[in-house]
Amino acid sequence: MGMSRPQKAANGVSTRWVSVFCIASFFFGVFVINRFWAIPDPVERDKEASSLKKHQSELLHPTVDCDKKEVSVEAGDILSQVSQTHDVIMTLDKTISSLEMQLAAARAAKGDSQEGSPVVTRSGTENLKSRPKVFFVMGIITAFSSRKRRDSIRETWMPKGDDLQQLEKEKGIIMRFVIGHSATPGGVLDRAIDAEDEQHKDFLRLNHIEGYHELSSKTQIYFSTAVAKWDADFYIKVDDDVHVNLGMVGSTLARHRSKPRVYIGCMKSGPVLAQKGVKYHEPEYWKFGEEGNKYFRHATGQIYAISKDLATYISVNRHILHRYANEDVSLGSWFIGLDVEHIDDRSLCCGTAPDCEWKAQAGNPCAASFDWSCSGICKSVERMEEVHQRCGEGEEAIWHTSF
Repeated sequence: MGMSRPQKAANGVSTRWVSVFCIASFFFGVFVINRFWAIPDPVERDKEASSLKKHQSELLHPTVDCDKKEVSVEAGDILSQVSQTHDVIMTLDKTISSLEMQLAAARAAKGDSQEGSPVVTRSGTENLKSRPKVFFVMGIITAFSSRKRRDSIRETWMPKGDDLQQLEKEKGIIMRFVIGHSATPGGVLDRAIDAEDEQHKDFLRLNHIEGYHELSSKTQIYFSTAVAKWDADFYIKVDDDVHVNLGMVGSTLARHRSKPRVYIGCMKSGPVLAQKGVKYHEPEYWKFGEEGNKYFRHATGQIYAISKDLATYISVNRHILHRYANEDVSLGSWFIGLDVEHIDDRSLCCGTAPDCEWKAQAGNPCAASFDWSCSGICKSVERMEEVHQRCGEGEEAIWHTSF
């Protein structure tokens, strides 16, 4: 009787529920307002996006105002830094290439060690640093039985004695007959070559056992040995039954002196001979496709030249370079897959007279001459003098030619 009852609103709703409803409405309103404020105006959003893109574009593609010296200086600094970086990279690349070639030549220098991997010694490295810089090295591949061929060359197109030494000093041209050793070292064949070399001083002896079926191996060892002994722009291989005009050879090579990897010769692509018993039979004929296919392009073996980088490549890799039956095919295969410029120069494979005479009269003198039917000059001992008289460039040509 003495306790009071809770008050009610006029419509019969309790005051407590009214208060709860009001509080809930307040928080709901706050939530809704915050929600609408979080959504940006589309116009403002577009402006912000445009501003962002402009900022990114300025970062990626900075504009240079010629009227503002600071910006111009910064651009100049960037270009200068790029140029300096390029120069450093080029210098480093040349240094690395030089070191690689020195290492390769050192590996090729074996001295009197037995056949196997080249051994780098302290003395070999010192000799490598003092290698004379020359224009080209010409290795005339010869055999024990070819004394008369060598004499025919000495009496015609190859200088001898003091003239040979003068050619090296004045023109940077090295010429050597290239031969290895017999199967019985120190035997009569080796002593005969030693005596001949003592007389003419024009041999390059290889750490190699001579044999007709070892020409590919002999070629590898020749280039390796020559690289170790001379720092030349070019290394030439020529057979001892070919006539050569040294002045024309030098002029030909000089045109390609600035190229790093060149392979110069008369390029051909002969058939792969699968039949046993025939000359130039290829035991691995199956590697070249179906029977009747041809070899890839390569220089004919009578004479060709390669630049220093390629000779160094052979020196470095000669123990893993595959050797086919034919030496010229082997050499061509070593350059497959490399960035090598093949130069087909037909002046290196002229015929003997009258072919060489006609070409000289037409203003295209020959650098080398031989008979295709004999893979060299037929009966070269008897005919070398005649070929020299009719195909030669003149005794003084090599001395008056500037490289």
